[in-house]
Amino acid sequence: MMHIFTKVADLSSFTQVADQMNLPKASVSNAIRHLEAQLGTRLLHRTTRRVQMTQDGMVYYERCKDILADMDDLQQLFASTQTALTGRLRVDMSIGLAKNILLPALPAFMQQHPALQIEVSSTDRRVDLVREGFDCVIRVGALQDSSLIARPLGFLSQVNCASKAYLERHGTPTTLAALETHQIIHYLPSLGAKSSGFEYWQPDTGTVAFMPCAGNLTVNNTEAYLAACLAGLGIIQVPSHGIRSYLNTGQLVEILPAHRAAPMPVSLVYANRRQQPRRVQMFMNWVESIIKPYLTDI
Repeated sequence: MMHIFTKVADLSSFTQVADQMNLPKASVSNAIRHLEAQLGTRLLHRTTRRVQMTQDGMVYYERCKDILADMDDLQQLFASTQTALTGRLRVDMSIGLAKNILLPALPAFMQQHPALQIEVSSTDRRVDLVREGFDCVIRVGALQDSSLIARPLGFLSQVNCASKAYLERHGTPTTLAALETHQIIHYLPSLGAKSSGFEYWQPDTGTVAFMPCAGNLTVNNTEAYLAACLAGLGIIQVPSHGIRSYLNTGQLVEILPAHRAAPMPVSLVYANRRQQPRRVQMFMNWVESIIKPYLTDI
């Protein structure tokens, strides 16, 4: 019945589904009625002109797609030859990783798996993997939720940089003490929190330290962070992969290379499921192969 429902939802027609599945139209209608009775809710609005999903129908439709795709994976579990990847894949990653590393490489993966539907969420907000229905997320930074499974991939090295125009106006700092006369751009995912200041890694002790620094601008997403730096508004600390092209053209200049922020851990995170669908396994393996050249081992 789930399969019939998803077909009706896709085609918005009982008649077309009946024709495609070689069933009497009454059988399709009865299947939907029985399903609604079992669930205790209306899934479809029916009029003489169209069939449209209700709010509950849309929620049920999304879960059906995942369940049916998982059933296809299960049926192929012991097959001697693996079939093409199908179904929906929902992933989340930072804006920087999406823009600079993974999305440019994604066309080749999608050409290999044309039946796979991929939904990419790119945000600086830390999503709730389970509640929001993500198959996996790529997290940059320390992990907090111990109920999830994490596959460590490596570390992103960070650089301190400012625009050429900013350094021409304010000079180039060569020591931490020189930062007292400079402006940093504060990055806070939640505005209103207190900035820790300029971060720097102390390799002798293996610890991170912070130096309070002046800065009149605070932003809450990485795109604005980079744009503010390019506009000459101050110093930023970012993963090197996202600004490589700006360093090459001279728009941005690295400063204080001996006082970089600590490398940021990168992990693939997914829910604690005994058997991951094959589409998720293969996507995570692909992500690891694409991102590895950008990572270090600290």
